[in-house]
Amino acid sequence: MQFLHKPAVVSAAFDDPNLIAQAGLVPVMRLAERCGLPRLVAEKVKLTGAPNGAGAAADAKVAGIVAGMVAGADSIDDLDVLRHGAMPTVFDGIRAPSTLGTFLRAFTHGHALQLHAVHRRFLAELAAHTPLLPGCGEKAFIDVDSTHKRVYGRAKQGAEYGRFKGIRTLHPLLATICTPNARPVIAAVRMRRGKAADSRGAPKFVAEALTTAAEAGCTGLRVLRADSQFYNAGVIAACRRNGARFSITTGMNPSIKRAVHAIPDRAGQQISYPTAVPDPVTGDLVSDAEVAEIPDYTAFASRKKSERVTARLIVRRVRDLAKPATVGAQGELFPVWRYHPFLTDQPAPTLQAEREHRHHAVVEQVIADSKAGAFAHLPSGHFHANAAWLTLWAIAHNLLRATGALTSVFHTKATTATLRATLVHVPARIARSARRITLHLPHNWPWQHAWAHLFETVHDPPQPV
Repeated sequence: MQFLHKPAVVSAAFDDPNLIAQAGLVPVMRLAERCGLPRLVAEKVKLTGAPNGAGAAADAKVAGIVAGMVAGADSIDDLDVLRHGAMPTVFDGIRAPSTLGTFLRAFTHGHALQLHAVHRRFLAELAAHTPLLPGCGEKAFIDVDSTHKRVYGRAKQGAEYGRFKGIRTLHPLLATICTPNARPVIAAVRMRRGKAADSRGAPKFVAEALTTAAEAGCTGLRVLRADSQFYNAGVIAACRRNGARFSITTGMNPSIKRAVHAIPDRAGQQISYPTAVPDPVTGDLVSDAEVAEIPDYTAFASRKKSERVTARLIVRRVRDLAKPATVGAQGELFPVWRYHPFLTDQPAPTLQAEREHRHHAVVEQVIADSKAGAFAHLPSGHFHANAAWLTLWAIAHNLLRATGALTSVFHTKATTATLRATLVHVPARIARSARRITLHLPHNWPWQHAWAHLFETVHDPPQPV
């Protein structure tokens, strides 16, 4: 591509009041209204006693913050992206960033819990009106993980030196829902101080995530997947109280080590990874990974009888290439293995259960997506304002995923960055005639058919399923 005109011919002026830079916000926020986001906020978020009227019109302020996050805002100042061109003609109630910042700083712990209730109910509405979680009536996976978000400056409430030496962080919890055919959506989030233990508050958080999954239509088999920091009796008890199964990495504690080393060498089933190396002679995929199972392993044996858990211990072992095997005259004698055990009570066969457990890593994609979007910064020095910001990001994430699910197969599996680039960041010029507003979008936009389908769908929404 080459520049066709001489530099002297080109000029620029920000003087057109009829342009919109993010025309995709029109169908996206229309979907949010159809699913009741403003109504839910008005019903559940009551900022009574907030100074200077910060709690007034909470529904409009929450919608404004969510719209800004959908457009890519990652700080309070970035929310000013909504105040340009013809945006006030299309949307009502747009607030200045300073007003939205005051609104967030008025939050307390109780108000943050109210916003959590909005998030849970809004996810259920999105799942009812869009194909957000296909197949959730048969099987759904709830993934729980924690992450550290680095912050700068000593004014951030709750920021502490935690896992990483010399780095001040906050330590939020995150739970996602996915199915074998759907990308993950966020079931629950919780902001915590930097030094909080990984499993702090995990049983209650897991119970909330499982309840949210059921409200979102996950009425079939629900499997909670988590890393070893959530391997405790409280988390498993929360799963069983809520009628869910679990698949949790155990780590190599002394009891697990004894059980693992008691497995016969020939008991393992060979597995092949997609990136395995083909054998140059036979062409078969060569892999040193093996999976074995102990059908009745009793975890937490030192606890009282009601807290002990008997389930399947599945162990994957992989050659440890960092530790060369002992080699003698007869060749390799003692290969060195790395063991990856997890405890589960889900009914799938051994190899399928192991493969589905490894898919728990999908939650890391959501965490990476958050830090590339609205969670790139924690914009306030107030802890509860940042907690509200985290919950609003979860609402915006789910809204974008529902938008993609309504649009096309490509957008169903696209990342949120792709959804913004193809559906939201579309420029448009508005024209008004006979009390009607028409959006004139770019000719030959590559995703115009998908965008038009989305626009028509949200203005004539399908019946709830």
